[in-house]
Amino acid sequence: MYAIIETGGKQYKVEAGDTLFIEKLDVEAESEVTFDKVIAVGTDDGIKVGAPYVEGATVTAKAVKNGKAKKITVMTYKPKKNSKRKMGHRQPYTKVEISAINA
Repeated sequence: MYAIIETGGKQYKVEAGDTLFIEKLDVEAESEVTFDKVIAVGTDDGIKVGAPYVEGATVTAKAVKNGKAKKITVMTYKPKKNSKRKMGHRQPYTKVEISAINA
């Protein structure tokens, strides 16, 4: 059984036991998270697609940890103006482990 969920403006295909790095959620580590924006649920019988979401379907997960990704370097410049700027960015994330799909 699998499900397609929406969180943080992105869509993820998940199964029970999967580990995901998603956009940062406002939850503590080792706590339960419920995703109710389930777009589709696939079973042995077939697929059930919502319009826009499947009624009564939820996905429960455990927040493993909150962290930041590796730093990326961003350079901006304006040609012929002797103007440049170097910046760094670390994207925050939440690591979740999918525990159950309730269809």
